[in-house]
Amino acid sequence: MAATPYEKTMERALKLLSFKPRSIAELRERLLEKEWADAAVVEQVITRLIELRYLDDEQFAASYASSRLTVRPLGRTRLRRDLQRKKLPNEVTEQTLDQIYDGDAETELIDRAIAKRLRLKGTPNTPEATKKLFDYLMRRGFNYDLVRRKIREAAKAVDSSEEEGFGEA
Repeated sequence: MAATPYEKTMERALKLLSFKPRSIAELRERLLEKEWADAAVVEQVITRLIELRYLDDEQFAASYASSRLTVRPLGRTRLRRDLQRKKLPNEVTEQTLDQIYDGDAETELIDRAIAKRLRLKGTPNTPEATKKLFDYLMRRGFNYDLVRRKIREAAKAVDSSEEEGFGEA
């Protein structure tokens, strides 16, 4: 007995969602990849999955963002780009970013990123090493002004610890 186009599309959708969570637009794109896919049937399936709460862009964005930040501290710019890559609507992306980066969250994340980098690479004691730290933080998507301020603070901390060590000798 042949499956109806709806059943076939629903089966594919559930299989795709079983591998990993997806945004509505991502799932729509994946379902339409097949030559047998019908746009109207795909929309029916997506509507049903939303009703069943298998698809929810806001919930997806929040869990994706928090899992990304758990693994690696990222700045707002980088996380925005990652969420946009998941084909989330702009308002969902911005709302998620506002929730995650409330208050001093970005400052705490950059402090974590710097601490991890210093543990791995040591304290930058040359202009080249400082530039590498700066570039690393920029690639992580932190705000330029915040990165500059944190690099200056780290340089002052290094200078003051060297002066203390020098005075004892």
